[in-house]
Amino acid sequence: MRRSILLAAVAAMSLSSAACMGVMGDAPAPTPADYAGVLATPSRPADDRARDAARHTAETLAFAEVRPGQKIADMIIGGGYFTRIFSAAVGPEGRVTAWQPAEFIAFQASYGESLTAVDALPNVDAIRSSMGAPDFPTGLDLVFTAQNYHDLHLNIAPADTAANVNAAVFRALKPGGLYVVIDHHAVAGAPLTAADTVHRIDIEAVKREVLAAGFVLDGESDVLANPADPLTASVFDASIRGRTSQFMLRFRKPG
Repeated sequence: MRRSILLAAVAAMSLSSAACMGVMGDAPAPTPADYAGVLATPSRPADDRARDAARHTAETLAFAEVRPGQKIADMIIGGGYFTRIFSAAVGPEGRVTAWQPAEFIAFQASYGESLTAVDALPNVDAIRSSMGAPDFPTGLDLVFTAQNYHDLHLNIAPADTAANVNAAVFRALKPGGLYVVIDHHAVAGAPLTAADTVHRIDIEAVKREVLAAGFVLDGESDVLANPADPLTASVFDASIRGRTSQFMLRFRKPG
């Protein structure tokens, strides 16, 4: 019964979104206003809704060009905030793959609990694997990761982890598919060890790595930038937590 209710709610939201954004493939680029119905989905937890303004969620969805019926992979889902949004946005005709690295789950039980929770959504499939080997399905429209790309460079990860993950993303996306990376700004030229010390990454390092996998840079946004962030404190430091300066990059698979 609960599953049927969730499916009905998602179906209604998909129809609302489709009316705003048109038929996938010939619609104009979406705007933040197009996602008002998605953010208002009744099944979304109140805590999630309370975070939408600070995370500029509508702007992020528009930047990622999320549409009903898409196949999306949420890469390193954390607590599942974006997974739940994607589930509502793609509707019953779409599919969301939620990936949580096995190393995260072993480190903190709540990561496994978050994965189990989103797997209960009617259009979400949960996967877990080692950090360097995400088992994404093929034919994806979008692979998305928020605040976690730097984790591919943690000292617990083999040196080739980022290269392997980017290659897996490239294989999984259909031609023309998008790869959207959001992360915390590190100071320009910061070494990759900043992933361990301050949990940040230099935007230019991300560009180099993703372009090396065969992608082309399709767009950038500073909507999450914060000029007051000195970029030197850990993202978990009370002085900046929840207010870090972040970048958004959109890459496209040629074809």
